[in-house]
Order: sequence, then C-alpha cells, then structure tokens
Amino acid sequence: MKFSVDRDSLLRPIQQVSGVVERRQALPILQNLLLEIQNGKLLITGTDLEIELKTYVEVSAEEEGLVTVPARKLFDICKEIPDQAKIDFSLKQNRLELKSGRFRSTLSTLPADDFPSFDESEPNLTVEADAKEFKLLLDKTSFAMAHQDVRFFLNGMLIESGQNFLRAVATDGHRLALSNIQQAGLNEKEVQVIVPRKAVLELQRLLPELGGSVKIEFSQANLKVLSDSYTFATKLVDGKFPDYQRVIPKDGSKVVLAERDELRQALNRTSILSNEKFRGIRLNLSNAQIELSANNPEQEEAEESISVDYQGEELQIGFNVSYLQDVLNVVDNEKVKITLHDSNSSAILEDPDVDQFLYVVMPMKL
Repeated sequence: MKFSVDRDSLLRPIQQVSGVVERRQALPILQNLLLEIQNGKLLITGTDLEIELKTYVEVSAEEEGLVTVPARKLFDICKEIPDQAKIDFSLKQNRLELKSGRFRSTLSTLPADDFPSFDESEPNLTVEADAKEFKLLLDKTSFAMAHQDVRFFLNGMLIESGQNFLRAVATDGHRLALSNIQQAGLNEKEVQVIVPRKAVLELQRLLPELGGSVKIEFSQANLKVLSDSYTFATKLVDGKFPDYQRVIPKDGSKVVLAERDELRQALNRTSILSNEKFRGIRLNLSNAQIELSANNPEQEEAEESISVDYQGEELQIGFNVSYLQDVLNVVDNEKVKITLHDSNSSAILEDPDVDQFLYVVMPMKL
C-alpha cells in the first residue's frame, strides 16, 4: 500500500469519519479507521458497530492495499502538518509510514480482516431529498429526543416517508416535535423507521458537508444516507414508536400570537428564580397579555407581563420552562402561535406562517 495525497483534501474527510469512532472502545479495532486503496482512490471507513461512515478521497496511488490505523492519532498528525503540504503514505512491516517535508512518523496498525463489516441489507425504499432541507428537518426536531430513557424507542427519532412528504418526529414523553418536508412524488408507500440518537447527531454534523441532494435508503435493519462523497449507514432502533397523531390536541380554542424574542427573553429572566429541579413556570393568560411567574423553595419570586395578540377567556397553566425555551430557540419567525384549550391540556406551538413545524408541550401542575 503506497499513495500520496494533499493534506488539505485529506484532513476534513478524516475528521468527519473519525466522528463516529468512539475514543473509549473495548475493542481496539473500533478505535481505528480502515484505509483502502480502490481504483486509484482512498476509501476511509469508520464505525462503532451501530453507525458506519465512508468517504472517498482522490490520491496518487502507487500500490493498492488496505490497513487500519488509530483514528485520533492519524487526524492529530494530519492537523499539525502545514497547509497545502503533500503527505506520502506507505505500509512497511505492519507500520504505516507518513512523510511530509522533513517530518516522518510511523503508526501502529491492526489487520484489516479484523475490521467489522456493516450488515448490508437491500433497501425496500429509496427517496431523494435536499441535504439542507433534510438537515433542517433534523435540527427542528432533535431537541425533543429522549436521553437514556428506559423506553428505548424514545431515545431516537422517527423518520417517516410517505406520498409527497418526508417527516421527522421526536418525543421524550413530555413534549413532541414534528417537522415535514413537502416534496412532490417522494413515494406512495409509507415507511417508518426509528433512528438512534447518536446517528441523528452525526447526521446533523455531516449534512452541511454534502450539499445538493442526498439519497435516503430505508431497509429492514438500516437507514442509509448517500451523497457523491459520503455514505452514512446506521442500524435502526427495534421498537414501536408511539402514535404521535394521538398526542396532538385537536380541540384548542384559545389562540395566542406572541413576539418570539420578547416571550423568550421574558421566559429567560423569569425562569432564573424557578425551582431548579422542576423548572416550573406559570402562565396567566388574559386579554392582550400573558403574565409569567415563577418561584422556588427559597421563597424567591419573579414575574413579568408581555403584550400578546389574544382576546378570550382567562387561563392559568403551568409548564416546564425549558421545554418552551427549546421550542422558541428553533422557531425562525418573529412571531410564535400558541394554541391552548384548558389548564390540563397540552399546548401547540407553531410558526404562524409555515405549517412545516409543530410542537406539543404537556402542562405541569404547580
């Protein structure tokens, strides 16, 4: 195995692929990247057994071959080599030698035969989506995923494809986030998969690199996202996602239109004196205003009133303030629409101009 490559064209791909590699692995081979010269190109592969990421890099290849080397050490070395420098790689007696200018190093290797191969299953559905829109779909939803919940199927995101839409849904049992991409002719057959939390976070990190459109392959055990430069694959969560349509309230009669930034800043200020454990905040809704109030076991209190567009009955309701803040942080519009029914029913938060995103927050008793 012998090849040369420009440092600048190698560094970013190594950084991306190394992102899926866990630093602390019981199996040493999982701390390594698989390097393989194929058809004059360098194929770089990283995996943690649940996620696999591959990319091709243009190189000047002299000898084909394959080997695995420590991901973190390889990246750190390449990072410290000067910009626009050329790096020569050669495999000698189970050591990978790197040369660049006056710098020389040798990295330990492990046999490529020991590197785990990802389970390849035939896709039963393939759809295309714009990479930026797909990332937006994940960004607007991922904050509502559960983290280390015993209901393992909540520790991830539902990705659903149907006729003319691609949808992402996440919930931790207390709130729900839903995003849609409306796209003509995606597919007529509906399919649902649950993507693990780590895979969602890695996709959010990877998608800005891709640009253009990506192919999304749904299969029985895996989800794949393919572009011209990267192939991302993840195993799926084996479970039944809750029927999210039943969680969305249909009987909201009180509609509030508020300035997003004004409401967010008022929540930030008031929440400082909320109970640190439960993070509860009370909303008193009356004609043309919302009064926010919070208190804590130290008998400290905070309250603030903001003007809103609302005419109707008075309502008092409590929420975990963090859930409201998370929604307001991802709404892009200057205004936010809040739909309520009573003090025991969940609230719907939406962008008033776009029906692409919808958020449900359960109330809490204060």
